[in-house]
Amino acid sequence: MNKSKWDYSIFWKETLNQLRSEISEQEFLMWFDNISYIESTEKKIILSVPSSFYRDQVKERYLSSLENILHNLSGSSIEIDFSIKTSPITAKNEKPKKKSVTTTKNKPKPETVINKNHPDLSSDYSFDNFVVGDNSSFAANACMAIAKNPGKAYNPCLIYGGVGLGKTHLIQSIGKYSYENSEDIRVVYVTAEQFTNEFIQAIKDRKQHDFKNKYRKVDILLIDDIHFLQSKDATQEELFHTFNALYDSNKQMVFTCDRPVSEIKNLTDRLRSRFERGLNVDLIPPSFETRIAILKKKIEEKNVAISDEVIELICKNVTTHVRDLEAALTKLIAYADLLNKEITVSIAKNQLKDMFANPKLSNITIDTIQRIVSDYFNLTPNDLRGKKRTKAIAFPRQIAMYITRELTEYSTTEVGLEFGGRDHTTVMHACQRVDSKMQADPSIEPYIRNLIQKIKESGTKF
Repeated sequence: MNKSKWDYSIFWKETLNQLRSEISEQEFLMWFDNISYIESTEKKIILSVPSSFYRDQVKERYLSSLENILHNLSGSSIEIDFSIKTSPITAKNEKPKKKSVTTTKNKPKPETVINKNHPDLSSDYSFDNFVVGDNSSFAANACMAIAKNPGKAYNPCLIYGGVGLGKTHLIQSIGKYSYENSEDIRVVYVTAEQFTNEFIQAIKDRKQHDFKNKYRKVDILLIDDIHFLQSKDATQEELFHTFNALYDSNKQMVFTCDRPVSEIKNLTDRLRSRFERGLNVDLIPPSFETRIAILKKKIEEKNVAISDEVIELICKNVTTHVRDLEAALTKLIAYADLLNKEITVSIAKNQLKDMFANPKLSNITIDTIQRIVSDYFNLTPNDLRGKKRTKAIAFPRQIAMYITRELTEYSTTEVGLEFGGRDHTTVMHACQRVDSKMQADPSIEPYIRNLIQKIKESGTKF
């Protein structure tokens, strides 16, 4: 009786029609295609959504607009509430239990169609537990669109950004969502290093045909860390042909990288052009508010009690990425568990003092270092990466290499690659020369320290 009396389904349909005219078609399909009207009460509409991720995103992005439209249409305030959709297969299987003589043909589909686990995908990574902030909303939305329509939306896709910003989380979430919500879909997730090692082993064992079948007969190919392919010509050649075969068959490909593909050294032009053909999205370090949300989510998952003051302390001092936030949280939880103590602000400050003071936690890239050093010496970043060895360029280049080794975790080999493909001995010599110069000439150290401070400050601005 109540259901028929308070039927707001017509209002809801018109609300969707009006919202559809205000946003893009792609955006509308992404967020409202899987939402359905369930029922109404006197002052509430209840909608079905596929996951808590959907619910949170729709609430954050559209709830205010939806309720305003509803108010204008109905003349009264109508609240919108959400219900997480239960698995339709689980519901199906409750009734057929009595039908013990059901033929194989008429049996309900097995539960493994939904909630099945992919052997190469981590259960820790899903859209539901990915905290979306200003730094990642574009990438997260694109990945959800890809997961819902593989091979149709944004193919190929390249996600790039520094370590610990969520590239692996998003790429695996694509695979997990598609695998769990589609029947007979073939998903392969692999790191570029694993791809390379498998290719080498296939050549050694003379099983190239098996290797090709594995990677060219999939519906979704996910490859993590393609920067590993630098200077690996044979692997690049194989991936090029794999790419073409999948692209021509409208199969989805998603890649991740720690930098824009244009900055990957020793990558063939034709493979580079393939990576750049589709959608390229970047992940930047999270803002303070996003770091707060991420940390609270982690605390909720670990079921521990930590005050807001401690959370804010961590997020003000750890400004880089999720892995460092997790490391800080893990250390505090371990301390509290082992000593049976409550986590206070003073304990947090004391236990995390080394982490807070570590300059390598700053959001610093080699590009930033090259830009600030080259500006200081009235040069260009290309001068530092180039082949010229004049005194006006050589010493600033050595200073930039020295600062890179001081402030980042890059190896001497990686630093050399970013400075024009120089080898690791050149970087070591550069660092030793700058050290010697600072000891011999007291006037040099102050301006190098000033450069380091500028780079640190630049690295912590959002």
